[in-house]
Amino acid sequence: MTDITASDAARVRRVDVTSSAAKARIRARYRREARFKLYGLAALSLAAVFVVVLIGDVLSRGLPAFWQYSLVLDVHVDPAAVSSGGKVDEASIRSADFYPLTKAALESMFPGELSRKAQKQLVRLVSTDAAMPLRDELVANPSLVGTTVKTPLILSATSDLYYKGAGTQIESREMRGIATPSGTSGEITVLSSANDFADALVHLKQRIAEQARSLRSEADRLELFAGDTVTARVKALRDEAEKLQQRVDQPKVEEELDNKMPSLLIAIDGGLMKITKLSDVSATGIVLLPLRSTDEAKPGTWQLVTYETPESNRKVTDQDVAFLERFKQLGHVEQSFNWTFLTAGDSREPELAGIRGALVGTALTLVVTLVLCLPIGVMAAIYLEEFAPKGRLTDIIEVNINNLAAVPSIVFGLLGLAVFLNFFGMPRSAPLVGGITLGLLVLPTIIIASRAALKAVPPSIKEAALGVGASHQQAIFHHVLPLAMPGIMTGTIIGMAHALGETAPLLMIGMIAFIVDIPHGFTDAATVLPVQIYLWSDLPEVAFKSKTAAAIIVLLMFLFVMNGAAIWLRKRFERRW
Repeated sequence: MTDITASDAARVRRVDVTSSAAKARIRARYRREARFKLYGLAALSLAAVFVVVLIGDVLSRGLPAFWQYSLVLDVHVDPAAVSSGGKVDEASIRSADFYPLTKAALESMFPGELSRKAQKQLVRLVSTDAAMPLRDELVANPSLVGTTVKTPLILSATSDLYYKGAGTQIESREMRGIATPSGTSGEITVLSSANDFADALVHLKQRIAEQARSLRSEADRLELFAGDTVTARVKALRDEAEKLQQRVDQPKVEEELDNKMPSLLIAIDGGLMKITKLSDVSATGIVLLPLRSTDEAKPGTWQLVTYETPESNRKVTDQDVAFLERFKQLGHVEQSFNWTFLTAGDSREPELAGIRGALVGTALTLVVTLVLCLPIGVMAAIYLEEFAPKGRLTDIIEVNINNLAAVPSIVFGLLGLAVFLNFFGMPRSAPLVGGITLGLLVLPTIIIASRAALKAVPPSIKEAALGVGASHQQAIFHHVLPLAMPGIMTGTIIGMAHALGETAPLLMIGMIAFIVDIPHGFTDAATVLPVQIYLWSDLPEVAFKSKTAAAIIVLLMFLFVMNGAAIWLRKRFERRW
């Protein structure tokens, strides 16, 4: 007995845990574990940074689109402008031309003589359908016809962006001399008694010198390349730089300003003049806002105004800025929530474009998708999991369902184009066709999710039902299916969220069309939110970029709500066995 015990003890492997080599291995293992944790933390942090940057960028671009600026003016509603045959009713008001009323209200804010060009620019500050709120108010209350109504006029997209910060920095400096204007409108000259324009002239000369240096640097760079064309270009640049330098070398000579330089203006006697020629004692330019009189302006009562961003680098002209700033000074600019974005359909005018048509089209399309794929997907999952005989045919079906879940979505769009549109002749751009196409797209996902939910139910549930005399069908539909329903609904909502974000299949069936009217049925022409985002992102107007980001925010909100509903359903109906 002692020999056997000794032999067994001899065969026991000794574990070295105290030597320096063993301790070094343990430290190396701990270091590897620490590095692995660090790699995981770094990957998680990098993903979080990407998500934060993405969401932050979308929010910064899209949130301004949920707000809009308007001009609150007193508009006199002339009965002759909104009547038809001397009769004022809803039809005549809706078909009336509100342009003359809007134009008169805008011009009443600027007493004095405006040039024809200035009048056109003034009207372009507001939208083509600026009086839409007034029209709606008159339809609701026709008794306002013949009175003066305080109403908000919708600004154009460019004017709205200006108030949102896409304008120019404005600096104003009071002058110390006495200024004498030569007129109140048109081209005038303002004389100063104290060389008030000397500093501005020096600054202008410095900018001209910078332009000359820039041209010479460009010429030096081009000299490195050979060729007759390059040589001619170098000569032209040096000649232009020389002309600019000659202007700089003559400090007292009157200078002309162009739209590539910061705009200089004079605010005097209630008006505003844009300087086109400048010397140290005089300034000549075009009146943007009419002056009240030609009386002398005392020191401190007139200013030199600078628009820092050159006119060539902004969407709004100096005349537009003058009008917009005057409206702001008079307190007629109002900011409000942009309900038009949520209640209107698409439009070529950015300030009038909305996503209501896309939202309704999305809802109708998802209804068709849900009605089609939910019962078919669940029934297919139940049959494959519980009733289908195991064999080669069933295996082939299961493999193809799994493969269909990984097929690119554009393939389903081609299927919809070839079968539903070309073969069956269904209406193009209709939610009916879009819903069927997306239903085929998400059907494999719902089948797979439903089968997984059915497998998650313990077999003892079905066996207990069978043991008390239930049929196979009763055991499945009365006991297994209710317990699997949370997982099935979760998979269905995730599949619907997948369908909500799809664009490629719908492009193939024609839902990329420009749709203005709100769809009212499953066969009406419509578009969906992802396609609307795609269309707006391809437009050149800057205002549509903000609309695109705002539509993305709405789409993300829908996705968050749907995924949140999936999580809530799982937590709410989850059973523990």
